[in-house]
Amino acid sequence: MLDLQLPISTDQIRDLKVGDFLNLTGTFITARDSAHQYLYQEDPPEFREILQRAFIFHCGPIAKKQGDQWEWAAAGPTTSMRMEPYAPALIERYQLQGIVGKGGMGAGTQEACSKYGVVYCQAPGGCAALLTQKVVKVKGVYKLEDFGIPEAIWVLEVKDFPVLVTMDSHGGNWYRQVKDKSLRERERLQAQLL
Repeated sequence: MLDLQLPISTDQIRDLKVGDFLNLTGTFITARDSAHQYLYQEDPPEFREILQRAFIFHCGPIAKKQGDQWEWAAAGPTTSMRMEPYAPALIERYQLQGIVGKGGMGAGTQEACSKYGVVYCQAPGGCAALLTQKVVKVKGVYKLEDFGIPEAIWVLEVKDFPVLVTMDSHGGNWYRQVKDKSLRERERLQAQLL
């Protein structure tokens, strides 16, 4: 398990490989479908600094406001493939360092990860209540009135947030490895039945 303080250097990103377990501490920016489309189409200048070299977390939280503070009740990852049409452009535009979500992403994101030195990390699904404990502070929220709580852009401080590198900057892809292995095993089993 590697403990990393965000943001990290490009060399550190390039050192990461599929299968590395990480504990991430620092700033996460949540962004789902509406946020990705907005950032892609509008390129609002106020987000240039916020997103520069950031880790984007594909997450739709359950949150409520207590006084002037936000309290998160759930912080589980959402399916990342929905963001595939926008991710490569956002990686380039904002020089993102990483994406955290679930289920992997497509060829465009894989290519952008290799070209720009980015990793895609799988957060443990089904552990939203546990992951909420890793959110130390809500530093800000944007587009709340326009998008609502799950789709708003949240700026979070996280501590020891557990992830697994599943797409690295060298073309390594855990999802492809699992699929290829499964197909080979299926062919082996089918051959035994014939």
